[in-house]
Amino acid sequence: MDIEIWHIWIIVAVILFILEIFTPSFLCSCIAIGCISAGIISAFGCGIKIQLIAFAIGTLIAFFGVRPFMLTYFHKKSDKIKTNMEALIGKIGRVTETINTSKNEGRLIVDGDDWKAETENNEIVNVGERVEITQVHSTILIVKPIKN
Repeated sequence: MDIEIWHIWIIVAVILFILEIFTPSFLCSCIAIGCISAGIISAFGCGIKIQLIAFAIGTLIAFFGVRPFMLTYFHKKSDKIKTNMEALIGKIGRVTETINTSKNEGRLIVDGDDWKAETENNEIVNVGERVEITQVHSTILIVKPIKN
């Protein structure tokens, strides 16, 4: 069984497409498209210089043509998903230690985690009351009481 150069180009392209599953940037697939174009040129018996030119042109066309389309229509909109501390804003918590900002006291539980808390307007919030998180400063949650 003889392995020809075009086989190598296609095998590399398949490996890059598999790698693309783990890297959502569509960069590996652009290079894979370049490998496919070089593989096609190689199958027609062209030399290595022509193959490398086809690889470069195929990769550039994919990078500037296909990649923007794929990122626009198929990539998750990561800027709309709140993560880490930003995800706490708007959540409801229950006060476990009376919140008194002037005395630097107060704790609450949100999603099972215990946080230090202060109020927006230096209000005192008693144990057991529910509060809404409005801001996050470092590890301190700024909250406002929920009126029943």
